[in-house]
Amino acid sequence: MKVEDFDFDLPEELIAQTPLEERATSRLMVLNKESGKTAHSVFKNITDYLKPGDCLVLNDTRVLPARLYGLKADTGAKIEVLLLKQEASDQWETLVKPAKRIKTGSTIEFGDGRLKAVCVGEKEHGGRILEFSYDGIFYEVLDELGEMPLPPYIKEQLEEKDRYQTVFAKERGSAAAPTAGLHFTEELLEEIREMGVHIAFITLHVGLGTFRPVSVDSIEEHDMHAEFYQVTEGTARLINEVKEKGGRIISVGTTSTRTLETVARDHGGKMEAASGWTDIFIYPGFTFQAIDGMITNFHLPKSTLIMLISALAGQENVLKAYKEAVDERYRFFSFGDAMFIY
Repeated sequence: MKVEDFDFDLPEELIAQTPLEERATSRLMVLNKESGKTAHSVFKNITDYLKPGDCLVLNDTRVLPARLYGLKADTGAKIEVLLLKQEASDQWETLVKPAKRIKTGSTIEFGDGRLKAVCVGEKEHGGRILEFSYDGIFYEVLDELGEMPLPPYIKEQLEEKDRYQTVFAKERGSAAAPTAGLHFTEELLEEIREMGVHIAFITLHVGLGTFRPVSVDSIEEHDMHAEFYQVTEGTARLINEVKEKGGRIISVGTTSTRTLETVARDHGGKMEAASGWTDIFIYPGFTFQAIDGMITNFHLPKSTLIMLISALAGQENVLKAYKEAVDERYRFFSFGDAMFIY
């Protein structure tokens, strides 16, 4: 299967640069995965398409304000640091720009020295292991000095940090937001609960590999990045009960989908409490064992994400729906509109 098979024409002006003032007022395209038929609505009307006994599964990861701007202590050179993964209590794997300026032993200062980092190891492609020192609590200092690591296709500054955070974000550790969840408000979630729909949470910390383009011609040759996930005993039990009673499991976002399908694959189609690293790659031909439907945003041409939804709804149906979305001027990507596949 070729990467080119998942290409489509996307005018640049349809890439949403800023979030809407009201989260739930984004548009909603509804796609029937069997017939390929579409309908158009507004996200707050998602309740029209949910049924009592269904279960929505949300990713409660919290995005770290992981981009830091500092100065090299000895020369004053400007350095940009992106936190990728915590290695030890105060040691982080990071991406540093320009990497050539930072060698083992180099010190970087942020916020007039409120936060300092010493390079204790070097990796390829600009990767550096930094050890941080600070007064107080690291995450509080980071909240004050760090910026949200917005995807590369968003060029505008984000006015409010919380708009790149879901209202249910809890578990710190993500390099990007699970953006399908950005459409929900507390009020909408309450309305969904009141109509008899169950809500469950999983955690998957989104890695920057999400934005890495597929660089091979044949998708079978693509190596997926690994991301940390966790499913609790309570969530596993709820999902199993809903399935046994004939309710639908509707994942919110590709991250929730990858987590649920990883656990189902590893436990004979059942949901169990589990945690670890997943590099599952879902593309057409994949057999879904966990989910019945999905809420997602509109994705990049030739990305692993459009391949994933094509596995669920059929490549032809998805590309036809995407052409319709372009024609109807839907907003694309992280701050864009939503699609419900059922």
